[in-house]
Amino acid sequence: MNIHEYQGKAVLKEFGAPVSKGFPAFTAAEAEAAARQLPGPLYVVKSQIHAGGRGKGTFKELPAGSKGGVRLARSIDEVKAHAADMLGNTLVTVQTGPAGKQVNRLYIEDGSDIEKEFYLSMLVDRETSRIAFVVSTEGGMNIEDVAHDTPEKIITFSVDPVTGAMPLHGRKVAKALGLSGDLARQAEKLVGQLYTAFTATDMAMLEINPLIITKDQQLKCLDAKISFDSNALYRHPNIVALRDITEEDAKEIEASKYDLAYIALDGTIGCMVNGAGLAMATLDIIKLYGAEPANFLDVGGGASEEKVTAAFKIITADPQVKGILVNIFGGIMKCDVIARGVIGAVKAVGLKVPLVVRLEGTNVEEGKAIIRDSGLNVIPADDLDDAAQKIVKAVKG
Repeated sequence: MNIHEYQGKAVLKEFGAPVSKGFPAFTAAEAEAAARQLPGPLYVVKSQIHAGGRGKGTFKELPAGSKGGVRLARSIDEVKAHAADMLGNTLVTVQTGPAGKQVNRLYIEDGSDIEKEFYLSMLVDRETSRIAFVVSTEGGMNIEDVAHDTPEKIITFSVDPVTGAMPLHGRKVAKALGLSGDLARQAEKLVGQLYTAFTATDMAMLEINPLIITKDQQLKCLDAKISFDSNALYRHPNIVALRDITEEDAKEIEASKYDLAYIALDGTIGCMVNGAGLAMATLDIIKLYGAEPANFLDVGGGASEEKVTAAFKIITADPQVKGILVNIFGGIMKCDVIARGVIGAVKAVGLKVPLVVRLEGTNVEEGKAIIRDSGLNVIPADDLDDAAQKIVKAVKG
């Protein structure tokens, strides 16, 4: 689960991390009121969407060349004008894709006098099964570009969960960023605060870009991009309360109601599979035969008929879907249950695109008989390779 920048900074502030003073705003009037609570004379008006690249983004509704989604203001009137420009309009960035995201809320923040910018992030490193720090002197830039062009400028290290963050980890960050004296001591303290915040709230990723040194020699988190482990949210009702469903795909929201693992993609072939590994293999083989999957959808090992029906409805709700591939290996999940769910869903929502069904495993013959006797125009497949070729051929006409 992702949250907005201002929410992320509030989380970090609870753990003592240094952040600028600021307030969220949902209207131009609220933006003006927020600015009046800040010392000024420099303010920052920030669009709050779940995507990076806001500063370089463009608004669909505004003239070409107009300022991006993060703007400086040198008066309260300018804050109000920027807010009126941004709210309700669609911001397009490198991470939103051409559709962009509508800006429904802003963050009005006290301006900072920046001397230097750094990059710092934390994430769960699956190779080491530890939390890793990633730091670079190249703050404010796309870290992907830094990794490609100057990889030697990125320093990575992990933290042993037995010891947690230690002073030596803070010294590693300070050394990587070229900090000494009081700034190095600030870095040591910050590393401990961030590690505690990360583990206490079950974060999956924390990115601060940039981490800055101010003119008065203070470290400050000038941005905060945070995502949380969705499987751990039951432990954090206060974090769940921060969820902004307007930033999420409607199909993904619906899928979460049925505990379905669903991720919308950009292709035309809808997929319903059980098991994450089989789902990934299904996506790969669709691409191998020259088409693109429209989604990742894992119905799980013990899905009910109701769950399967819900999954099918979610797939067909996507207007980009030109064909559907159902690929089920019945272990815990029984093929006859899947078959009845598919038939029930097709009867409920109708079938306007080609449907290929591949079943294998527990009760496979019963499942195939249910599909065969349904009277529906379903294309059977013998194995995954056969299924992929048939659905790609059907979609391409």
